[in-house]
Amino acid sequence: MSETSGNYQADIHNAGYREEYQKILLDHTGLLNIAGRETESLNGQWNFAADLYDTCRRASWYKEETVDLSGRPRPTDWDWEGWDRITVPASWNMERPELFYFEGSGVYTRTFRYVPQKAGERVFLCFEGASYETSVFLNGVFIGTHDGGSTPFTVDMTDTVTADRENRLIVVVDARRSPLRVPMDNTDWFNYGGLYRDIYLVRTPGIYIKDWFVRLVPDGTFSKIKADVAVSGGGGTVILEIPELDIAGEIRIEQGRGSGVFSIKPQDLSRWSPENPKLYDVSFRLYPEGAGPDDEDRVKDRIGFREIKTRGREILLNGRNIFLKGISVHEDHYLLGKTTNPEIIRAAIRDLKEMNGNYLRLAHYPHDRRFARIADEEGVLLWEEIPVYWAIAFENNGAYRDAENQLAELILRDRNRASVIIWSVGNENADTGERLDFMSSLAKKARELDETRLVSAACLVNHEKLKIEDRLSEFLDITGINEYYGWYDPDFDKLSRILSNTNTDKPVIITEFGGGARSGQRGSVNDLFSEDFQKALYIKQVAAFKQFPFIAGLSPWILYDFRCPRRFNRYQEGYNRKGLIDADRKTKKLAFFVMQNFYKEW
Repeated sequence: MSETSGNYQADIHNAGYREEYQKILLDHTGLLNIAGRETESLNGQWNFAADLYDTCRRASWYKEETVDLSGRPRPTDWDWEGWDRITVPASWNMERPELFYFEGSGVYTRTFRYVPQKAGERVFLCFEGASYETSVFLNGVFIGTHDGGSTPFTVDMTDTVTADRENRLIVVVDARRSPLRVPMDNTDWFNYGGLYRDIYLVRTPGIYIKDWFVRLVPDGTFSKIKADVAVSGGGGTVILEIPELDIAGEIRIEQGRGSGVFSIKPQDLSRWSPENPKLYDVSFRLYPEGAGPDDEDRVKDRIGFREIKTRGREILLNGRNIFLKGISVHEDHYLLGKTTNPEIIRAAIRDLKEMNGNYLRLAHYPHDRRFARIADEEGVLLWEEIPVYWAIAFENNGAYRDAENQLAELILRDRNRASVIIWSVGNENADTGERLDFMSSLAKKARELDETRLVSAACLVNHEKLKIEDRLSEFLDITGINEYYGWYDPDFDKLSRILSNTNTDKPVIITEFGGGARSGQRGSVNDLFSEDFQKALYIKQVAAFKQFPFIAGLSPWILYDFRCPRRFNRYQEGYNRKGLIDADRKTKKLAFFVMQNFYKEW
């Protein structure tokens, strides 16, 4: 139903209607750590409509006003149960041909029945990822809006859900690109939309453990475990247990937070590494003040303990120098789009290991939560990144808040994962004053949330001075460099000049290099987009890298070909073809074996 104001309908003429949906923001401050908690999946078939004009939010369809003030029926433009059904989770682009390039608002709806299990329990909706802006409505009430296409968010619906009846859930997902968003409207990957990751219902007691962070104190002694715990709803005592390390200690909660440091014998600790991906069972029990045993809250996790730091130009894992033998990878699948599953993740790790690698750069946004969990199990090191990509509106305060919130949501989600060793605050951004303020502030925020990992960014080469030079490096632990000499700049000899001109006291990771090749396209070493050209370029690249010891790791671009709607020559046809494996994720190109041999010999 359209609201009226004077002689016009507000939903038609109110250009600022979106402001109403920014009044309640779902951000990292409300994020619930769901690791080790029982979850109830809301995946499956939802009713769906492509809402090209965003009318659901413009006209407040969620209020379900079907009659006027006198009770007479009025026509509606929505029909929840009459709509077609769509799979959740899924990238809507892959579900219907007409949605392949759709970048507007999509309206999802379903009902669910809620039956309380315990008196006083709280109930949450946990979204693992929705691209991009997501507004949530329950039983005719606006709950909140989340910005960020690749990070989790939590909806507290305790006061809105109704027990012992069907509850109507409506989710509007807006995939429009924007110059003021992170990422901005011009990227180099496909803009998949929709509820493409899992959605859970989670129950907790009235006073509950909201978050925890357990890690090895990074002082080089390997003798202390530190735990921080956040509790919502009250105080009390938390018992931390790590049985294999003989830890069973109390953490007192005051003003919602508590911290404890627990000593261990260094010889008793099996330190996590790619060769030894040891994980320990960790559990927390919360005893709220003045509550009975039925009000306890318990959570558990599997956590590895290791130390990562730098020393001069070296990266040290557990005190030993390590070379990061890696590759970059996008969350893009030829059948599922941005949606993934454990089988796809494990297959990517198998391909990395077949290449003799130990490290993956997850570009250019946070990947599915399960990637880091599986990497913990498999012994793979990870670089995780937020999409501060290319020409972000660095002077815009809203863009910064968006970036910082996504960084916080990523770190809070994955800071208990031993596999994650680097937080990246961005990729390929021009060295301006606004960008320096923006990204240095993000680096500072990363360290506030996690003092145990390295901070980096993929920077650009100074092409005028022909050297690695970026003012942001002062605020980073590692300098990442993207270079495409021999490809975008055909003068390959510049690479050796740049590396020779560089005098750095920090490790450098060559975060991107390479060139495109269409799988099966053969030719001379001078034929662009042939596998032979790509192979020859990789041979020259790795030969150059061997000469410079400050290079501490590599993540060439990229493991698999991936969709990109800016690339449409006869070889690319809507894909970035720089992958060492075809988009089918099976067919290896000749350059794959160059990296395989190089990493084997390193």
